[in-house]
Amino acid sequence: MTIKKLALPILIFSCLSAFGQISFGDSKKINDNWKFTLEDASNAQNAVYDDAKWQSVNVPHDWSVEGRLSPTLSSCTGYLPGGIGWYRKALNIPQNKKGEKVYLYFEGVYNRSEVFINGHSLGKRPNGYISFAYDATPFVKYGEDNIIAVRVDHSKSADSRWYTGSGIYRNVWLVYSNPVHIAQWGVYTYPEVKNGAGTLNVEVALENGSSAKTNLTVVNELVDNSGKTVAKSSQNVAVDANKENKTAVKINVKNPQLWDLEHPNLYQLKTTVLKDGKIIDKTVTSTGFRNFTFDANKGFALNGKWMKMKGVCLHHDAGVLGSAVPKDVLKSRLKTLKEIGVNAIRTSHNPQAPDFYVLCDELGILVLNEAYDEWEFPKRKWLTGWNVGTPGFEGSNDIFVEWGEKDLEDMVRRDRNHLSVFGWSIGNEVDYPNDPYSHPVLDNGKDGFGQANYGGYKKDAPDAMRLGGIAKRLVAAVKKYDKSRPTTAGLAGVAMSNETEYPGALDITGYNYTESKYLSDHKKYPNRVIFGSENVHDMEPWLAVKNNEHIFGQFLWTGIDYLGESNAWPSRGFYSGLVDLAGIIKPRGYFRQSLWSEKPMIYAGTYISNNEKELSKDAWPIWNNYNEGQIIRVVCYTNAAKARLELNGKVIGEEKKYDEKTGVIYWDVPYTAGKLEAIGLSNDNKIVSRYAIVSSQQPYALVVNEKNITVDKEGVAKVIVQILDEKGLPVMLSDNEITCTINGSGTLLGLEAGNNADMGDYTDNVQRAFHGHLVAYIQATGNEPIKVNFTSTWLKSTEVTIQVK
Repeated sequence: MTIKKLALPILIFSCLSAFGQISFGDSKKINDNWKFTLEDASNAQNAVYDDAKWQSVNVPHDWSVEGRLSPTLSSCTGYLPGGIGWYRKALNIPQNKKGEKVYLYFEGVYNRSEVFINGHSLGKRPNGYISFAYDATPFVKYGEDNIIAVRVDHSKSADSRWYTGSGIYRNVWLVYSNPVHIAQWGVYTYPEVKNGAGTLNVEVALENGSSAKTNLTVVNELVDNSGKTVAKSSQNVAVDANKENKTAVKINVKNPQLWDLEHPNLYQLKTTVLKDGKIIDKTVTSTGFRNFTFDANKGFALNGKWMKMKGVCLHHDAGVLGSAVPKDVLKSRLKTLKEIGVNAIRTSHNPQAPDFYVLCDELGILVLNEAYDEWEFPKRKWLTGWNVGTPGFEGSNDIFVEWGEKDLEDMVRRDRNHLSVFGWSIGNEVDYPNDPYSHPVLDNGKDGFGQANYGGYKKDAPDAMRLGGIAKRLVAAVKKYDKSRPTTAGLAGVAMSNETEYPGALDITGYNYTESKYLSDHKKYPNRVIFGSENVHDMEPWLAVKNNEHIFGQFLWTGIDYLGESNAWPSRGFYSGLVDLAGIIKPRGYFRQSLWSEKPMIYAGTYISNNEKELSKDAWPIWNNYNEGQIIRVVCYTNAAKARLELNGKVIGEEKKYDEKTGVIYWDVPYTAGKLEAIGLSNDNKIVSRYAIVSSQQPYALVVNEKNITVDKEGVAKVIVQILDEKGLPVMLSDNEITCTINGSGTLLGLEAGNNADMGDYTDNVQRAFHGHLVAYIQATGNEPIKVNFTSTWLKSTEVTIQVK
């Protein structure tokens, strides 16, 4: 639909536990003790098969990130391998479970998977990002071991423009349920909020897997965050044999606490299904009230408050961990982004792990949930470097006709109850000019194309007019399961897409790198809601949002460095993030914090420059290794009204006002070792922020600053080790090789320094520091404390104990 103003009151759910995600039955993780082989083993699906020589692994597991980086592999995947692999697991199904349904639920398998139990195929799922479940009941042997086997075919390793990972890289669940139960993803809610009162509309889909018609009672109880029941309802419903049916109810709540970015207030909806007065199924879903408005002239409002989305695009990998990212690591990364000032995330360009949405609900971060980077045709994939060399054309296009709408529907059904999700994106840059679609308008110049269009109109290429029809079908698939949020897409060739029905099929329209069209398209299409769905880090694109009321936000490319889309070797990935592969804030992250954060901040970095106009946003905090008296440029990122620069307690850089055009204050000063300090001042000359860089000496010792580290059982600790000089100052220029040794109930998942150009072995316990630090990811495997020792030749070692609660 075309909208000028879309006001949508929202109350939706997040996952409290496996209940909320799977939404029925009794579920438990079955991540431990899988067997794995990286080969296409013949007959490995059979129950009787010798897998004794296979590798023992726990899932989530990503075999690609464990492979060797090689310049012979595709740059689009970060020079890491794909392949075909098999997983097997013996699973005992107790005799007393006979009569119950048995399901296997996979959060994500990349990709083209087929699941077997006891030699019987349960089904195939080619899309590696979609969660899915299979009913294994007909083939289960109760009271015996059952063999689960999963074949994963990522032999088309260059099927994406970025790193995907390979294998069972998300959680796996075993679900027992009554034959009559809540349907998978069967609870759906949306609110109506008027005059401070809330009405929660609840739908519960029920599935009857028995041979008899069944009469049920469905009870919904809404509980606030203090544990108080604020509303309760009960409905009777009959479900025919081997059929589904729904029950719907409106639950009224007076003065609900609204969910927002600073106060992400959550409720719980407890749904219980009874038969003859006995509970046969139940689920708990986190919930909250909110209201948002999209307006073609005023932008976006959350709970009636007009605001800008300060967003980033985010891939799902985490450096050395690949795509198998633990929840604790996700949480750390999201908290870092929020510290910078990020309030929205675009899932580029696929749905992420369920834990991601849970965390965004809890932390108060808006999410644009995206499905596809390709539709019916593949895009070029760079095999020898980024945007250079000979492209390849592997992709997921071959499954789009059969699976495109089904996969999108399942994404919506799984994630529609998350309070954080504000919209559904059906595609990214599928309208990339001449990659693959073309249109005569491409002969009319480059205005409206934020990226290369590979020449003018190509009449033999797919016709861009096809985009409108596909978009309409995908939008209909979304609306089938959720009408409460807008649909959108990231347009790469706005000028070309404007000649088609594509933008008109969307509720709100994302512009990738096309700020030049913000004003002209607003005038030409006055009812179109426009935002920057993908933008570079420069000041101009942000000012185009900040200074135009009708543009509701931007999403930077990217929030965190990611694997893949690599430049020519050596390059592990794309280095445009505010945060590096290790989860450490980069200088450009502090620059963005100066633009987006409302808390006082200041940062200073240095470099050598002979260009008066060069104002780097990637200046590192280094006051070393320069020659005495050499003129050094010092740049300051701050949200203070003005700043001055001091060296060893004396003013060396005169007081300067904040520059609204560049966002950067700078001084050119002669180098002298010591303490360089940028001081932020208010308009009335009060000091509001300080940042110091101190000249360091030679590396002397390793240190872990955080001494009291505690994790949950099976939780993951992020341990940061730094290199200091003899005075205890950080040595930013050090890259010493560090060895990590663990004793106790823990295991090392990986060492990551954030160096994009380090193409060494990431499968061992030795790694070079980068900018003077190294991150160790350590997972608890029991209840005992974990002692972690870091050593480096010539440096004083350090040890830290991780407590497990």
